[in-house]
Amino acid sequence: MSSSPPTIDAGPSHPSLSAHCRRIAEQARAAAIDLAGIPGRQRSAGLLAAAARIRADAAAILEANLADVAAAPGFGLTAAAIDRLTLDPARLEAIAAGLEAVAALPDPVGEVLEESTRPSGLLVRKVRVPLGVVFFIYESRPNVTADAAAVAIASGNAIILRGGKEAAHSSRGIVGSVRAGLAKAGLPADAVQLVDLADRAAVGEFLALDDLIDIAIPRGGEGLIRRVCAEARMPVLKHFSGNCHVYVDRTADLAMAEAITVNAKCQRMGVCNAAESLLVHRDVAEQFLPKVAAMLTAQGVEIAGDEVTRRLVPAAVPATETDWSTEFLGPKIAVAVVDSLDAAIDHINRHGSRHTDAIVTADPAAAERFAARVDTAVAMVNASTRFNDGGELGMGAEIGISTDKLHARGPCGPRELTTYKYIVTGTGQVRT
Repeated sequence: MSSSPPTIDAGPSHPSLSAHCRRIAEQARAAAIDLAGIPGRQRSAGLLAAAARIRADAAAILEANLADVAAAPGFGLTAAAIDRLTLDPARLEAIAAGLEAVAALPDPVGEVLEESTRPSGLLVRKVRVPLGVVFFIYESRPNVTADAAAVAIASGNAIILRGGKEAAHSSRGIVGSVRAGLAKAGLPADAVQLVDLADRAAVGEFLALDDLIDIAIPRGGEGLIRRVCAEARMPVLKHFSGNCHVYVDRTADLAMAEAITVNAKCQRMGVCNAAESLLVHRDVAEQFLPKVAAMLTAQGVEIAGDEVTRRLVPAAVPATETDWSTEFLGPKIAVAVVDSLDAAIDHINRHGSRHTDAIVTADPAAAERFAARVDTAVAMVNASTRFNDGGELGMGAEIGISTDKLHARGPCGPRELTTYKYIVTGTGQVRT
């Protein structure tokens, strides 16, 4: 069975492009209807079979990935982007294990959220159900291809994947393995489809198909997300930038703060939950900043600081107003000294991106105030921002980290790709 539709050469107004995209969406809609009647244990079996097939196809997938990595410089990818693109046996095994982790999660579909019996005798149940068809547009990360497919199947949804051209060979190989695994378990292979079209106009075609697609999820640069929001006729679940903060409070254990700051910034710099800004309470700045700055500098990180930071860290460069709101995705961090907890909260709410923000403190009241007042999807207390991840938070995998407030926020696993319906059961009642 083909892993994806054939590439076609069609311009934005070419009728074959519109027809081709509609056919993919129609196949996804039919698959979603089939999935709605398939029990969770069978969907889990499909994910386990997909994981086994990825392992069996490992040599071919890794060879396909080599072609993507070889072409990456020609696409202008940064070193961090190439790192995210690159697969090796360990990373491919992690992809397969991620599918198995999602398969082991409780089935969200069919969960009864509320139940009551009305005076009329009607039994009213509010039941969790799949969204239907997901159109997912994302960056060049092969693991995201598998994660998104897994989360969709686990929640009973069909998914249309439109990945970046930079990972085209890798994504094609992974999707082929996933589809084969689904088919082996008796699931509709068209529940996972890859849009293998170089033509960017295809995105606009899919965004117009609100009669077939229930939700669009863009995951990538701000330009892509704004385009999807502007053109989509269906709801959009979006993740803008990840300008994540670490705030070191006046009562913080400074050794803990050093470890958290360095991990949050340096453990993997080119990801959305890496720290991009560091705020330090004035009472501990003199003791804390020189040491943590030396640790960051040893990791190759450039420090852009305010006036107090530059006095304490002479190697720091002046921070611009833009720096406070920038997701660097690389070896640079913006650092400011603040006079109070509330000043830190105000700074984050003004410059942050509602993604992940952390406080290091020994004061439970400060932690509670920070968590309540910072407008963020995930507030971390005495822990690295790098833990804002579906796998780390028990979701097995994620399709993205939403910075929206409706209908899902934070890491989006299977439960976040569901909605609900009311099922009302009577014994012949009629309304008078």
